[in-house]
Amino acid sequence: MPTLVLEAILLLALIIITMAVIFNRDLLIVIITYCAFSFIAMFLYIVMGAPDVAFTEAVIGVISTIYFIITLKKIDRRCK
Repeated sequence: MPTLVLEAILLLALIIITMAVIFNRDLLIVIITYCAFSFIAMFLYIVMGAPDVAFTEAVIGVISTIYFIITLKKIDRRCK
């Protein structure tokens, strides 16, 4: 039962983070929030018993965050 509650809390956190990504206008904040989404998803996969998927999520999350930050340095940071 406690695992079910933890999964529900993590899923709720993913929904809240998704809404923050959708409605935020500062691209740096969006990238940081996406990184938090990736971390919460990785933790959820570990709780659900899928360490291989969690490892893949961690690697893809780190690589994509690095690419997003490199891209952000080349463009205007704020949406208009």
